[in-house]
Order: sequence, then structure tokens, then C-alpha cells
Amino acid sequence: MSFAELLDHVGGMGRFQIIYAILLAIPVFMMASHNLLQNFTAATSEHHCHVHININNTPYTNLTGNNQQPEKCHRFVSTQWQLLDSNATVTNLTELETDSCADGWVYDKSTFTSTIITEWDLVCDSRQLKQMAQSIYMAGILAGGIVFGGLSDRFGRRSLVIWCYLQMAVTGTCTAFSPSFTAYCIFRFLTGMAFSGIVLNGVSLSVEWTPTRTRAIVGTMYGYCYTTGQFILAGVAYAIRSWRWLQLVVSLPYFICFSYSWWFAESARWLVIAGRPDQAVKQLKRVARINRKKEEGDKLNIEVRLDLREKEIASAKSSYTFIDLVRTPVIRRISFSLCFVWFSTSFAYYGLAMDLQNFGVNIFLILLVFGAVDFPAKFISILTISFIGRRFTQALALILAGLAILANIFVPQDLKTLRTVLAVFGKGCLAASFTCVYLYTSELYPTVIRQTGLGLSNTMARLGSIIAPLVKMLEEYIPFLPLIIYGAAPIISGIAATFLPETLNVPLPETIEDVETRLVESIGRQEQ
Repeated sequence: MSFAELLDHVGGMGRFQIIYAILLAIPVFMMASHNLLQNFTAATSEHHCHVHININNTPYTNLTGNNQQPEKCHRFVSTQWQLLDSNATVTNLTELETDSCADGWVYDKSTFTSTIITEWDLVCDSRQLKQMAQSIYMAGILAGGIVFGGLSDRFGRRSLVIWCYLQMAVTGTCTAFSPSFTAYCIFRFLTGMAFSGIVLNGVSLSVEWTPTRTRAIVGTMYGYCYTTGQFILAGVAYAIRSWRWLQLVVSLPYFICFSYSWWFAESARWLVIAGRPDQAVKQLKRVARINRKKEEGDKLNIEVRLDLREKEIASAKSSYTFIDLVRTPVIRRISFSLCFVWFSTSFAYYGLAMDLQNFGVNIFLILLVFGAVDFPAKFISILTISFIGRRFTQALALILAGLAILANIFVPQDLKTLRTVLAVFGKGCLAASFTCVYLYTSELYPTVIRQTGLGLSNTMARLGSIIAPLVKMLEEYIPFLPLIIYGAAPIISGIAATFLPETLNVPLPETIEDVETRLVESIGRQEQ
């Protein structure tokens, strides 16, 4: 009896699986809040040099432009009283001597009462620290994927996800009370690590307890939960304009997740691979009881235990490492193709999603629009995933996203609406790509290296998200160069996705040999 048959034997997609899926989905609602949080906690407000004389458009402040607005990073060295005379004519302001804002800055607090920008003066010469803080958070997600991906294959999914809930709650709360920018970055790094652990282990627990026929639906549900989280973030950020309170509000719910996560059942698939078939049978009996299939659960007798033990002996004779992701030809092709897909999806996604202020419209509104496009995008993706296939969906979503981003190169800057529409369409395609690739990756890798494979995938995604803001800086030299790079990457990866095996209606592979054998059998059927 295969494990898929065992799941059907104890209830299939029964009450246990539904409760499990819901409990795993609750934390996902707040994940968008942490990923996109710096759009609000690090929003850059209008600012100019602070001066001691309390006069509007004080002569100490350097004025620039036709409307003579206060200059953001410089002030006059000496008092320029003539600038207060509306009838006076000043021919060349650039000839007047200026220096930096030695007394700090004055910020426009009409939109946000406080941000990390206003609290630690991350403007002018320090403006790049804003992007560094986001990159540090993404580096934390990268580190979390490497650390927690390998640990969960060794120590189990359940214990790691429980720990990550606690770490997310504690470090997120500590971030809200950070006394300095350095402490803020440290806590954000640790929060990013926890985020990665929650995603990796939550996906694995869900996939490994869900029957084959309903995996796509459950995976898409998680995608919609993340999308709904963007609406939650927009609403909470609109109501709470102080960055410390906002950070606290999006972090405290993880204490609740930690409190109920002790109910979680360890993956029976992993228990078999880890050499614990007796515990695997115990978990299956628990599932059968919750699914009101107690009699079927009681029939999991010694023969089933021996069958599971044989599978364990056959598949877990040696320990598995990252080398196993490239050791055999089919797994190697899967790993290389998925590296392209994960990198480009994250790279292009965060290139768009972390630059909301530059769209020139209300930041709360644009986040709502960015979230709203996910609903039709993911609905279409679930249809294509379920009826056409994972490979088609993955390739098409990436190629369309790249084309939409490249199209913006030819749209004039003053056509903000059209530029926003193209960006929103591209973001929707990338969201569909994310929905597909999480499920697809979990189905492509066998149980023995599934978390290791997800860890590698997560690593590539985080590299993309770290590099994305650095590419944005290239527009100072060639304005359209970032769009070329953001658009080309998904197109190339969409082509790479066509080399992946199809997994529609295919049971989860347990061993590396299962993956290698299936491709050979598939090629044989095609030749016939």
C-alpha cells in the first residue's frame, strides 16, 4: 500500500486535513505584513533642513525649483533675508554658499506620524540605509531557508514550525522596541529567518498530509491568504501611522499561532523516512480517528508497519545533503530549472512590490490594487494548474510577467495610469507564478530531500529579492535598464520551466529513485 493509498484509507481530505490546512493558513495572513512592511514603516516623507528660526521658508533653508521649495539636504551658510521679500529678484541661488543639515531635518507628518526614516534620519547621505534594512531582512529569509530547510529534514517539520512561530513573535515584537537602527536590522534579520522557516515547513506539512487530488486547491488557498494579507496590511497601516505600533500589531498574532501549533501532527511521510514507522502508524491512527475512520485506522496492523519499515530501509540507508540535489540527472535538471524560476519570480516581484511610492499615487490604494489583482490571477492559475498542468502554468505566468514589464519601457513617464496597469498585470502574473512554484517544487522533489530542495529554492528566491533593489539603483545611469533586467529574467526562466517534468495527478515521490524512474517511464510512454 502506497502512502497516498494510506491517506485515502484514513479519510483522504477529511476533517483532520481541513483543520490542519486552516491552522497552517492563519499565519499566512500576516506574512504579507512582514514582507511588504517597509513600504510603510520606512516610507520617505517630504523633508528639509531643520533651523532654529521659526519662519516658514526660512532664509536658512536652501530653496530650489520654480516654486522655491525647501531643499532636502542643504541649507544656506548665512542668513538670506532677501528671499523673504516676494518682490525681490534672485538670479542664481546656486552661487550662494550652503552646507549640510547639521541640525537635523523637519519632516512632513501628514501621512505617517513616525517611520524609521524620521526617527533615525535615514535621508540624504544616509538614504541608502533604507534599502540596506530591507536587504538585511531578505538576507534573513535567505539564511532561514538554508538553516531551517536542512534542519527540518533532520529533525522534522513540526518542531521547526513551532519554533519559527515563537521566533517570529518574539523578534517581531523586539523590532517594535528597537533602541537603534542597528538593533532594528538585527531583529529584522531574525524575523526574516523565522518567516522562511514558517513558509518551508508549513508548505511541507500541508503537502505531505494532503491527498494528491486536492493539493492544488490547498496550495492556492494559501496564496489567497497571502493576498488577503496585503489588504490587511493596507488597512492596518492606514489606521496605525506610527511605525512602532504597526510593527507590534503585525507581530503579536504569532504568539497565538505558537500556542495552538502544539496540536500539529508530525508528517507521517517524514517519520517513515526518519526510521520511525511505529510513530508514523500512530499519527495515521490519530488522523483516522479525527476523520471518523477509527475502524480503518485500527486495521493499520503489523503488516502495514512492516511495509513502512521496508520503505524506510530502502530510502533512508544514507543521509541526504545538498549534493543530492545535483547528483542524479533528473534531480539535477529539476534543481537547475527551479533555481531560475525561483530567482526570477522573486527578483521581478520585489522589484515591483517594494517600490510603491514611485507610482505617484496613494500608497495605501496602490497596495490594495496590487493585492486585488492576485484574486483573478490566482483563480486562473488554479484552473490551469488543475486541468492543464503545472509546467504550462509556470512557464506562461513568467513569460507574460516579463513581457508586461518590458512593455513599460515604451510607455512615457507621464502616462502613470497605463504604466501602473502594466505593472499591476505583471505583478499578478508573478503572484500566480509564486502560487504555482510552491506547489510544483514540493511535488517535484522526493520526501527524502524535499525540505533541502525547498531550502535551495528559497535561497535563490532570496538572492533575487536582495539583488532587486540594487538593480533599481541603475536607473540613475540608464533610466530603462532596470526594466530590461526585471523583464528579461522572468522570460528566460519561463523558458527554463518548460524543461521540468509534469506532476499533474502524480503521487508524491518518496525517494530519488522514484523521480529518476518516473521520467524514464514517461519517456517510454511518449515513444510508444
